[in-house]
Amino acid sequence: MNAQTAILQKDITPQGGDYETVRRVIEKISLDYRDQPSLETLAAEVGETPTNLQKLFTRWAGLSPKGFLQAVTLDHARKLLDSGMPLLETSFEVGMSGPGRLHDLFVTHEAMSPGDYKTRGAGLTIRYGYHISPFGIAQIMVTDRGLAGLSFNDAGGERAAFADMSSRWPNANYIEDMAATAPYAARIFDPARWRSDQPLRVVMIGTDFQLRVWEALLKIPMGKARSYSSIAAEIGSPNASRAVGAAIGANPLSFVVPCHRALGKSGQLTGYHWGLTRKRAILGWEAGQVCAR
Repeated sequence: MNAQTAILQKDITPQGGDYETVRRVIEKISLDYRDQPSLETLAAEVGETPTNLQKLFTRWAGLSPKGFLQAVTLDHARKLLDSGMPLLETSFEVGMSGPGRLHDLFVTHEAMSPGDYKTRGAGLTIRYGYHISPFGIAQIMVTDRGLAGLSFNDAGGERAAFADMSSRWPNANYIEDMAATAPYAARIFDPARWRSDQPLRVVMIGTDFQLRVWEALLKIPMGKARSYSSIAAEIGSPNASRAVGAAIGANPLSFVVPCHRALGKSGQLTGYHWGLTRKRAILGWEAGQVCAR
């Protein structure tokens, strides 16, 4: 057995260093999930850098440490909710800051393939409707796979709002159908409906880079905010703050994919596709929801 073979065997057997590292991380997460340990904390626990641990754990477990932590957390949350524990108590029991954060994890999302995106919506049927919301008139677009679009406009701006949203997928077939979109409006804007047994299905249609940015936005807890630069660093493109800003501006799922929680580096409320006044209103509304809990 040569030295290279010995090293490979060490890594793929239960006695190997990689296996032991992953085992210790899984144990740490399983025991301390209430503390919601960060990647940095987990890396320090096993003597690895965050970057190396992310790659190693993902290769072995098939998902990232953060993904495994969320899976463990949700598993415990579902068991507690099924046992009859109230949502607020469940949130704190599993280490969340409150029901708003727990709700964020129960938003289930999937992404259409790059091929679907490149066709600009060809072969896709999108149903749309207009509904009253706390932030003006909400234009909601849905497919048979879930919510695909949510934008806002003031009275009289419906035609412009539709032109804006439909230009993103110009080859799709659009049908005005408020009966199809009404259940989504009721679910999105009523905090009492933010329940684990009624997950909101979201389908993301964008480029690979946009999808990474939008998924990062979903990780920002309600009542919190992140800078463009920190989001860029999180997705592994620390020098792409401007591109991140462009992707956030192109987010077709306002409020649900919380682009309003992205701020400038100095903490300023930078541009918002549906207006800074509306962005302030959404942030204020969310702050009220957090305080009410």
